[in-house]
This record gives sequence, structure tokens and C-alpha cells, in this order.
Amino acid sequence: MSGGESRPVAAGRSTGAGGATQIVAATVIAGIAGYLVTWLVYRIVGPAPYAVFAIFWATIYLVVGALSGIQQEITRATHPIVVGSRARASRSRDFGVLVSGVVLVVTVASAPLWVDAVFPDEGWSLVWPLAVGAAAYVLVATLSGTLYGVSQWRSLALMIGIDGVLRLLLVGGMLMLTHDIVALAWAVALPFPLAVMLLWPVIRRGVVGRTDIDVGFGRLSWNVARTMLAAVSTAVLVSAFPLLLGVTSRGADAALVGELVFTLTLTRAPLVVSVMALQGYLIVQFRERVQGWVAFLLRLMAALLLGGAILAAAGWWLGPAVFGLVSGAPVTLGGDVMAVMVASSILVAALSVSGSAVLGRGGHLAYSTGWLLAALATVVIMALPIDDIVFRVCTATLVAPLVGLATHAAWLLGTAGWMPRRTSSEVLP
Repeated sequence: MSGGESRPVAAGRSTGAGGATQIVAATVIAGIAGYLVTWLVYRIVGPAPYAVFAIFWATIYLVVGALSGIQQEITRATHPIVVGSRARASRSRDFGVLVSGVVLVVTVASAPLWVDAVFPDEGWSLVWPLAVGAAAYVLVATLSGTLYGVSQWRSLALMIGIDGVLRLLLVGGMLMLTHDIVALAWAVALPFPLAVMLLWPVIRRGVVGRTDIDVGFGRLSWNVARTMLAAVSTAVLVSAFPLLLGVTSRGADAALVGELVFTLTLTRAPLVVSVMALQGYLIVQFRERVQGWVAFLLRLMAALLLGGAILAAAGWWLGPAVFGLVSGAPVTLGGDVMAVMVASSILVAALSVSGSAVLGRGGHLAYSTGWLLAALATVVIMALPIDDIVFRVCTATLVAPLVGLATHAAWLLGTAGWMPRRTSSEVLP
């Protein structure tokens, strides 16, 4: 904090498992709602219109994934203060409003460069819900980061759950009136601003005048730029990997590519999405645990590795039968491949945990570098001229997160001996 403009509240906020339980429960609800949205649209509008809807869905969540870096830095920087001790307006609020406006303008202004390639059928009709949804998500990310920073778990769970449920209700209601893809796109985008407006009267008392951030506007912007770089890199490893697989596998057996994408999606989604949803919670834990953060990190990693070994063994043994039952189609991938995919999911989850530890201890550059190197490793390996697509996928999904983990581990090892609890500068700038 600079200038002594606000007085922080002494440490002592809850670091128990209750917050994690609430966040995971809300994430499960939102995840189920998201799956139901995509399933309903496919079943009701048909495959061809669904393809247009799916492109919009993927595009808005790719942008949201990149902007989630805002939430991570606001989480790290936010701490509670004595009510009335802050003499000026909330910097995080001003930052969120400013960036929201910038995102809206940049999305619309840049649309002529990409609209025909991304939305060839609906064109500008889909640019507007994308721009509004992305701009509103900046406010969601800023508010969520603030809530994470002061351990307002109940409010956070409400924010996560209501966003997903609102989207399901709006899309479901819209499908009863029309199959128009533009109308459905607005139903996808509007829950971002609606969730903030609906919940603000409930949660404002816990944050207004009670929080501050430990960096100035310029440092906050620089830190957010780096966490957003990491967020984009995360998307390459997770949500954008099927796209990368398709681009680097031209001419490959379409059925095999589809089976790989389906298998990766089902093996990665449950664990990786859950752990990534807990990143804000974990960042707070690593920030607040002055003495015991190393032991906390080791316990988490041990639990992941032990659970991963059990799940990988189950994937080897039961994977083909389970996937055949779920997909209703013949399975060509062996149990060994499925075990590798499960193991790679554990490694990505571990990278999310190590990233939370690095960011929670103030290592913005190491945090973004770890994710960036993992993303680059993924792209390089997938681009290698190797005809065996299964080998390329298995190698990329295993090696890439290991590269990121090694980067984070190197920084954490150098920091474990001593680290200031609250600082606006970094050990690694």
C-alpha cells in the first residue's frame, strides 16, 4: 500500500475449507448449467445453426478467459481496511470501469479486421453481444477479485452460481420464443451485467469502503497485463487445445481427431475446471499464510499426485469401456492413451496450483512466464512434422505443463526462505 491512505485490518480472516466448498459447489452448478445450455441449443436448433452458436460461445469464452487475468491480480492485491480509513475513491472500481470501456471500444473498433473470418454468417450482429458481454465481464472479474481478496466466499458463490443459472434460464426461455442465433447470443452475454446488477444490493455492504489494493494504478495495470498473458496461455493449454489440434492435423483421420478431442474434453474438464475455479481462493491462501504456505503447497501437490496416480490407473483399466458407454461409438484409443490424458490433466491442475502459489507470493513475471512457456511448448510440439497424431498429443499434453511447473518451482524454491507478506514490489520483477 502506498502513502498510508488506508489502514489494513490485521490478518485473521478465515483460511478454512468452507470457502473452497462453497466455490466448488457454485462452480459445479455453473458447469452443469453451461453443459445444459449447449445441449439444449444443439437438440432444439439442429447441427448447422448450432455450429454458428458454438463459434460465438467459444469466442466469448476465449475473450473471457483472457480477461480473467484481471480477477487474479485484483484478488492478490485486495485486502480489508478499517471502515472510513480510505480517503479516496476505490482504485479497483475505477480500474474496472475504465478497462470495461476500453474492452468495449477495442472489440467494436477491431471488428472489421476479424468479423468476416470469425462470424461469416451473422457478421456484425454477433459483434455487439460479444462486445457487451466482454465489457461486462471486466466488471464481474473486478468485483469477484475484490470478493476473493477479502474472503467473501458466500457472495462469490452467489456470483458464480447465479451467472450460470441466469444464462441457462435466458437461453432456455429464448429457445421457447425463437431459434435466432443472434437472440441466443444476447442470452449468453447478458448474464454478465445482470449478475452484477442483481447481486450488488446484497454484496455491496461487504466491500464498499472496506477494501483497498496494495498497488497504484500504474503497477496494477502492469500486473494485470502479465496475469492476462498467463490467462491467454492457459486457454491454449485448455480451452483452445482442440482448435490447435485441428489446425495442426490437416488431413488426419477426422474420426480419430474427434475421438481425441472428446477424450481430452472429458478427462480434463472435471478436475482442471474445478482447480482453476479455485485459483482465486488459493491465491488468497498463499498470500495470507506467512509461515505455512510451503507446507500447504506440498500437501496440495501430494494430494493431486496421489489422486492422479489412482485416476490414471483407472483410466488405463476402465477408460475404453467407460468412453465407449458415454460416446455410444466404437473406441479406438487404448487404455494407455487415456491414462496419459488423465495424467496430463493432473499436471495442468498442478500447474494451476503452483501458479496460484507464485502469484499469491507476488511473482507476477514468474507466474506469466510459466504459463507462457507451457503454451509455447504445446504449440511447438503440436507443430512438429510427426504423422502419429496420438503421439504428438500425448507428448504435448505431458511435456507442456511440466515446463510450466519447472518454471514455477524454480521461482518458489528461490522464495521459500523469505518473502514479505505484503509488498508492492516483486522478488522477481
